[in-house]
Amino acid sequence: MAPESVIEAWFKKATKRIFIIRRLARWHFSKWRYFDYRPLLEKAGGWQNLLQDGCRSDTRILVPTCVGSQIGSTHLEAALAAALTLRGVSVDFLLCDEALPACMACEIGFLGNEKRIDDQQLSRLFCKTCFKPAASAYKTLGLRVRRLREGLTGEDIDQCNRAAAAIPMEDIRSCSTDGIRVGEQAYAGALRFFARGNLESSPASEAVLRQYLTASLITARAFTRLLESQRYECAVFNHGIYVPQGIIGEICRKHGVRVVNWNAAYRKKCFIFSHHDTYHHTMISEPIEKWENMAWNEHREQSLIEYLNSRRSGANDWIWFHEKPLPRIDPSLVLLGVDPSRPCIGLLTSVMWDAVLHYASNAFSNMLDWIFATIDYFKTRTHLQLIIRIHPAEIQGGLPSRQKVSEEICKRYPEGVPGNVFVIPPESNLSTYSLMEHCNAAVIYNTKTGIELAAMGIPVIVAGEAWIRNKGLSMDVSSLEEYIRILDRLPLSRRMCESAGRRAKKYAYHFFFRRMIPLDFFEPTGGNPPFRIKLNSMDELKPGASRGLDLICDGILKGSDFIYDDLIAKEPPASA
Repeated sequence: MAPESVIEAWFKKATKRIFIIRRLARWHFSKWRYFDYRPLLEKAGGWQNLLQDGCRSDTRILVPTCVGSQIGSTHLEAALAAALTLRGVSVDFLLCDEALPACMACEIGFLGNEKRIDDQQLSRLFCKTCFKPAASAYKTLGLRVRRLREGLTGEDIDQCNRAAAAIPMEDIRSCSTDGIRVGEQAYAGALRFFARGNLESSPASEAVLRQYLTASLITARAFTRLLESQRYECAVFNHGIYVPQGIIGEICRKHGVRVVNWNAAYRKKCFIFSHHDTYHHTMISEPIEKWENMAWNEHREQSLIEYLNSRRSGANDWIWFHEKPLPRIDPSLVLLGVDPSRPCIGLLTSVMWDAVLHYASNAFSNMLDWIFATIDYFKTRTHLQLIIRIHPAEIQGGLPSRQKVSEEICKRYPEGVPGNVFVIPPESNLSTYSLMEHCNAAVIYNTKTGIELAAMGIPVIVAGEAWIRNKGLSMDVSSLEEYIRILDRLPLSRRMCESAGRRAKKYAYHFFFRRMIPLDFFEPTGGNPPFRIKLNSMDELKPGASRGLDLICDGILKGSDFIYDDLIAKEPPASA
């Protein structure tokens, strides 16, 4: 064996051992992270009677967590299952039992580098610390834990493998089976795995994408058979996109099973729930009647202002990206070369790989196309200045991006961006909010920050699928031509008028205080997962103990809105 081959073999073994040690350590520490309900059940008594009553109930709820290594998800979904059982219904869990070759638990960061991707399934390195700990945690409740493999045979998996291998690479993203868009979810899952906005630069991209496609096909077959043999009123699960959750959602909708998706919200101890689909879609399509006629008063306005101010440091949030953002940015902008006498336009990016789904209203095929088109446009508007703020989560998020916006800009403009364009990198401690306050207007693609900017009175132009779209709060565009026409109006003569500003504040309040439902028996960890459950008694999950939990359970069981109204904010008379 050549010396370089010996070194390469040694390095491969060493990295594999390091990976195994990291995964074992993660599993070991996860054992105490999963919540054990047995002491509370023993103290409360009568749980077995509740389980028997649930078995006789006509209402059956499925909680298809599937990815058990998402410890935060198991905390919330176990608590929901217990709360629903206390309300007299039957609840089943569903976990993947090493059935899928790839899923959203697979992250390239744990592999170390792309050279470790070979012909074996990606999930082989992740499954051992996924199914068993979650299944053990769920079984402490005495509820049924179903397995994804229950309805599968070896021939089923072979057929899915052959089908995935037969589809041309260029057709994978758009492919479907029995009306289920398996290709879109597989593509989104592969992007998440690589933490990139496209698959063009990775030599392993086809192998990974095909594994996610195989996983999508297996999920579709297994879950379809489960719904053919079992009747459920509603399925409650995290996020609603990627593999396998995105596939599960589509099959539920096809079979007439109501879908409830949830995600951790920004505010501490709060969660967002949505009916029918992932909140990535429903927050855009939510009827404005849900909030535009909401009474507005000083209490609500002051609560909103205080919270928006706290967003600068993240003091009231689960997750934040800067410990000490610089509040005064004038000197820094001058050092960057920004001319304070000329109007500035802000551009806010998002993380490249996050939730890359199809939206019919997008003016551009992807975020990079939008960024490049905007830079090219400002090249001709030299009296304006474009300040591009790259999202801090690109390097500080739970899954750091491996495709950096700044690097893509450098590739596109090797000689440098135009002199009136300034790029603020993700590691900068300049406050995004302070930067945008210096701007005449802001242009966004899909960042949720647009909601806050509008509430601050800053005009917002939306070129992508941002949640502020279709609310009458922003300038929404659906084509390049429309986008250019709006940019031609810059700089704007004024900020948002008083009535528009109030409308923006109403929606911001609706989003941050009504759609984010508090559950006080969760507490922040400051790490990963960002929250854990803290229960002293099963009574805390009973009807009447938590308004937030009651609202969530009513939404699951009755289909009512997941909108939380603060009683304190209702008391004072509404302002005109």
